[in-house]
Amino acid sequence: MPRAQKTFSEIADHYRERILSGALEPGSRLPSSEELCGAWGVTTTTIGQALQALAIERYVCTTPRGTFVADEPRWTLTPRDRLTRVQRAGSFLAEGETSIVLAAELTRPPLYVAELFDLDEGALVVRREWVAGRGSTRTAYAVTWYPATYLAVAPELLNTAPGLNHTITNKVLDATKRTITHARDDMHARDANAREANHLGVPVGSTIMAGAHRWSDEDGVIEYGEWCLPKLFTIGYEYRPTP
Repeated sequence: MPRAQKTFSEIADHYRERILSGALEPGSRLPSSEELCGAWGVTTTTIGQALQALAIERYVCTTPRGTFVADEPRWTLTPRDRLTRVQRAGSFLAEGETSIVLAAELTRPPLYVAELFDLDEGALVVRREWVAGRGSTRTAYAVTWYPATYLAVAPELLNTAPGLNHTITNKVLDATKRTITHARDDMHARDANAREANHLGVPVGSTIMAGAHRWSDEDGVIEYGEWCLPKLFTIGYEYRPTP
């Protein structure tokens, strides 16, 4: 049977993944449109659509000399993407992304956090504050919250050691014997406050994308997180429309 022809989105996905993994470095030149047509067995229209999609997302730029990987690809993972990586690879970081834990402390939660976890009055939570980046580029600033009762089985929650942060959710799930079965993300654009601006390396008042995620099972919320991204960063979701 003849091989199914690739769509422009599948071709764009291929090069996006190679850019994010570092296989295609900033400044690398992509093959010409004619070469891409031959390699993929598609029309110039399909290749043009794929390159246009990558350009809109700022992964590549096109000049009279050809199409090149952007010097600073602007991208980051959504909470959905991070959860998928937790489930598949045990890590919530993207390829080439690192994180620094700024604080890990036992504290009294804001009222809305206490209500999310259905905690009794006076109960404590673990608050972890961290920054993710790729090279010199900051990709996210976040705070994640967990009930203090987790410390009995997951004392790592108060550990700020390098390298631990990217597996902390998986350690919590393993220790508590719980499984995330429901997830919700909420996002909105607003101005950065002084703390957010400092950690993202942008001026105070800059436009950012702010959001929150709730990862739960039938017994309630397992992890709650609040995060923000610098402007001009691309995040995206894949979904299947319900018939």
